[in-house]
Amino acid sequence: MPPWKTLLAMAISQANSADFIMMMATCEKIIAEHTEDPAAVLDVGALLLNFGFISRATDCFKHVLDLDPQKWQSQLNLANAACDAGQHGVALDLYSDLQTKQPNHPMIRRNVLVSQQYNPNVSNADLLAQAKAWGEWAIKRANGPHARAAMESFIQNATGERRSLRVGYVSADLCQHTVGLFVKDVLKVHQSRGRNVEATQTAEVFAYSSGSVSDWVSQELRASCSWRDVSMISDEALARLIRKDRIDVLVDLSGHTAGSRLTVFAHRPAPVQVSWLGYFATTGLGYIDAVLLDECHAPEGFEEQFVEEIVRLKGGRLCYQPVPWAPEVSPLPSLKSGLITFGSFNNTGKLNTEVFDVWAKVLLAVPNSRLILKWRTLVDEPLCGSICKAFENRGVNAKRIELRTASFHVDVLKEYADIDIALDPFPFTGGLTSCEALWMGVPVVTWPQSRVVSRQTFALLSAIGHTAWVAQDAQSYVNIAQSLSEDLVSLAKVRGQLRQDMRTSSLMDVAEFTRGLEQAYWDLYMKISMC
Repeated sequence: MPPWKTLLAMAISQANSADFIMMMATCEKIIAEHTEDPAAVLDVGALLLNFGFISRATDCFKHVLDLDPQKWQSQLNLANAACDAGQHGVALDLYSDLQTKQPNHPMIRRNVLVSQQYNPNVSNADLLAQAKAWGEWAIKRANGPHARAAMESFIQNATGERRSLRVGYVSADLCQHTVGLFVKDVLKVHQSRGRNVEATQTAEVFAYSSGSVSDWVSQELRASCSWRDVSMISDEALARLIRKDRIDVLVDLSGHTAGSRLTVFAHRPAPVQVSWLGYFATTGLGYIDAVLLDECHAPEGFEEQFVEEIVRLKGGRLCYQPVPWAPEVSPLPSLKSGLITFGSFNNTGKLNTEVFDVWAKVLLAVPNSRLILKWRTLVDEPLCGSICKAFENRGVNAKRIELRTASFHVDVLKEYADIDIALDPFPFTGGLTSCEALWMGVPVVTWPQSRVVSRQTFALLSAIGHTAWVAQDAQSYVNIAQSLSEDLVSLAKVRGQLRQDMRTSSLMDVAEFTRGLEQAYWDLYMKISMC
């Protein structure tokens, strides 16, 4: 093992303990002592990027390319860093060039598709075309085309007993991740209903976990379904396992996000294949029979953005349950501070010129206000400087902008005690972030547009009865934020009521949501079986 690997392990440990001063010192030591070793510098850069140090990571990747221009991983990481910094034009150029050089690399193809969802300058038509191209590539890579897998009868014997529908979920995120947190309670109810002998339509649940993280969420999921660790097996082996388990409905929870095994679906191992939860656009794969959305995420006319059939769940696309360590709702901070504090705890990759334009107008419309932004990349000084400069260029004093770095989840939730009103970015809006802001009593102003990913917060607000915070255009966004800030009595009342509004809504009715989900699976299976 190279000697720098020991130092890198030390740096990783320091980073995981949030000791970033020591982590940086260790990283700089590795770079200084092994500056001519592309592997060492590349791994250091990847660690720095993972913990938000975009600029220093970028320096590392550029240096690696100087040492070895064929080191495509450095260009990929450069593109990832640009995306994290909101430099979507730069990212797109790098990804596109890389895909030309490495046309058959799954990770590169995935990153191209996901990054474009953040980019407001890419048209919906281009997004669809790129996704379709991916689907054709995936089928060819899987030695397709493949016929649909055989469908089984549900009549087990002469007495007419019905067996359960076997549902398999494939994801790398069955842990304390947005997907894992959204899905864990649904799968618990899912499987318990499957054991209910009185139910007429039951489901047996399988989870195919391709991730490497084991934590409290994955442990709960392991206990509530038939768990398969598939992180180390090939697509072909996973397809064989799915067939062996006789899965009726196979559900992808990742789309094109990190760790995805969507390429397995190109082998068509199950008779019905579905996309749900972890992605926010078409997969582009013609073998996916349906995408599960709702009328808020995908109103009439959105069919033209998908190769899949859109199935609209009546109870909404998402079902939220708070983490057990969520603190109680705090008093409205402006009552004590005398200042209105806007906030957004979203990925800095969601920030763009239009977002800065609108948020600056909000701050100018509410002179006695400030804005708190929080994300892991805000540890990067050049990025922080560029964000402050963006507001200064729009007439907002940088002293009104507070930038906070990453913290542990429990501390993130506590920091909502400092926020009066949350501002949603666009076109990539909040999902779990918006749920958590609302759970902590903070109203969220959002602007749904023409992509599914732009309508996430709108769907949440619709479910809990607060569509008054939904803007129709940039000016109404500003007006809503200004109006909320002008009536502190009403704002304090909303803060105290939001949790109850959520508890009594479809957004948190796990049992009813799961019944609707299972019904959608049954309906799809029966519909396809009759074709």
